[in-house]
Amino acid sequence: MRIVNWSDCDKGERANVLARPEILSDAKILRNVDNILGMVRDSGDAALLDLTLKFDGIVLSSLRVPISESEAAWSGLDLLDQQAMQTAKTNIEAFHLPQKPKPLNVETMPGVVCRREPRALDSAGLYVPAGTAPLVSTLMMLAIPAKLAGVPRCVVTTPPGKDGKIDKHVLAAAHLCGVDEVYCVGGAQAIAALAFGTESIAKVAKIFGPGNAYVSTAKARVAQMAGGPAIDLPAGPSEAMVLADDQADPVFVASDLLSQAEHDTMAQVVCVCRSQKFAQCLTDEINNQLTDLPRRNIAEASLENGRIIVVNDRNTMIEIANTYAAEHLIVQIDKPESAVPHIQNAGSVFLGPWTPESVGDYASGTNHTLPTNGAARAYSGVVLESFIKYISVQQLSRAGLEALGPSVERLANMEGLEAHRRAVSLRLERGEQ
Repeated sequence: MRIVNWSDCDKGERANVLARPEILSDAKILRNVDNILGMVRDSGDAALLDLTLKFDGIVLSSLRVPISESEAAWSGLDLLDQQAMQTAKTNIEAFHLPQKPKPLNVETMPGVVCRREPRALDSAGLYVPAGTAPLVSTLMMLAIPAKLAGVPRCVVTTPPGKDGKIDKHVLAAAHLCGVDEVYCVGGAQAIAALAFGTESIAKVAKIFGPGNAYVSTAKARVAQMAGGPAIDLPAGPSEAMVLADDQADPVFVASDLLSQAEHDTMAQVVCVCRSQKFAQCLTDEINNQLTDLPRRNIAEASLENGRIIVVNDRNTMIEIANTYAAEHLIVQIDKPESAVPHIQNAGSVFLGPWTPESVGDYASGTNHTLPTNGAARAYSGVVLESFIKYISVQQLSRAGLEALGPSVERLANMEGLEAHRRAVSLRLERGEQ
């Protein structure tokens, strides 16, 4: 990781220091994704099978995974693995269930009643990455709030492993979360299937889940199409920023940075610290922990995009954090809670030395599907309400229309919409019905 002294950088240099890898705007990726979307839209299952052979090297006889395989996967798990997954499920439910919205009923003026009614989506596509690691936790983070929200149809798509099958832990999680529609397909082609529908996979109303540059691009493209699905948020390669003062433990900071770096070669990790001495200690500790890391090659490639930024004061730390808008913001400074009111842009925040980012990834209860690439400036992570839409309802009495109608008529006149005005005046000219 490159060490940068913030005070020595001008405005342009600072922007470069906080820049993300540019792969998401790669024109070649865009062309390839558009080709894949077109193939699946035109050829359905046949295209999915051909693309799975091309990209995964797997010949599939069927896309859908029988429910019996998920049941068997759960039954075959080690008891301690079952208990760990159940603990995560319990905590995720505990955090998400209170988010369930209630109907809103307001009398805006006498005789004018307005309501807001929540409705669960009728279907949700849950994309579960498995390129270099089968993300059991992602299935749980998406399926659990979807089920709590009342979504009747949850569809999981996830790539096959080298053996041509879905990882048993992912299937076990599907069983635990009550998902019975699981398909063995990944990448942009899976997003296309969820968006357009094929012979095997009926299209969905909204697509959820993180993924690589191809998956993220595909989600963005289908959401722009007329009649296309909604998407949860921009969620590409993972990223983390750590704010660390000189009292922070370099061992802890290094472990948090590496826990993100091992996700993906395109993941980005950044540490903002208070001294050159800490920056050097952190560099040494990262190198020390890398020596026996099983995914060392991935982490090292990711660290090429990493930065250690040295600043002079705490306010600058917060300013950088808000400018960067990290997916994960880890705060390892004195009195970390005092920083929270000043944090405007972040997907999820982790406070203090005993809160590793890993707990949010798996089992603390918060959702780990979070906005990346600076999208935390405008987007939240996935919440239960992500699986809900709202319908507004209004009902006026005769007295209510008499009170409100003249204002509506005047506003309709301002816009030159005579039929709008008459819809009020014709009623008011009638007697009581």
